[in-house]
Amino acid sequence: MDLILEYQSQLIDGTLMTIKLALTSLVIALLFGLLGAWAKLSSSRLARRVAGAYTTIVRGIPDLVLILLVFYGGQVTLNNIGVMTGLWGYVEVSQFAAGACTIGVIFGAYFTETFRGAIMAIPPGQIEAGISCGMSRSLIFRHIIWPQMVRYALPGFTNNWLVQLKTTALVSVIGLQDLVYNAFTAGRSTGQLFTFMAAAFVIYLALTGISDLALRALERHYSRGVVRAR
Repeated sequence: MDLILEYQSQLIDGTLMTIKLALTSLVIALLFGLLGAWAKLSSSRLARRVAGAYTTIVRGIPDLVLILLVFYGGQVTLNNIGVMTGLWGYVEVSQFAAGACTIGVIFGAYFTETFRGAIMAIPPGQIEAGISCGMSRSLIFRHIIWPQMVRYALPGFTNNWLVQLKTTALVSVIGLQDLVYNAFTAGRSTGQLFTFMAAAFVIYLALTGISDLALRALERHYSRGVVRAR
């Protein structure tokens, strides 16, 4: 315990970086997920094919491989394009940007299917009723589609978010000073690797537990007034 207190600032900084990375990648994932769901439900064949290719390719490649490809390959690609076009000079991709963007794109593919399934679960008659009442598309979305989509999507969203939160640990391999990186560094320097990995274990468990409780409360909020079968 004395060692944990001695390195507590390092663990706190790593925890804050993990939370920042998780929330940033979540915003990117939600954006890609909503766009992907819209494309898959679109009447455009091209949009459906692009979204289908996106979800198939991204979900078929290991997360760590994509992170390494974006961090190392992305930097080389950007600099080569800059040299060929003369539009910019040397570009250095930060560990945070590479990790957040990659994790966001990865989980955007999972959120695409979550949102698509949630939208498809809404009875079409309700949307038709809104149209027959003269509601605009924005009103239909705000009052009919969005509240029900959130309610249907929350269980899948919760699962994806918890997995995404844990996936941030992979970014430590490219040098981002997150919780795992800082705990590993402290453990190596003190020769007490198990102690600091156990501390990281407890912190991740606390983060996922708090997230689960918060999302369950949100699910209860959006389920108010819903009659459940007995």
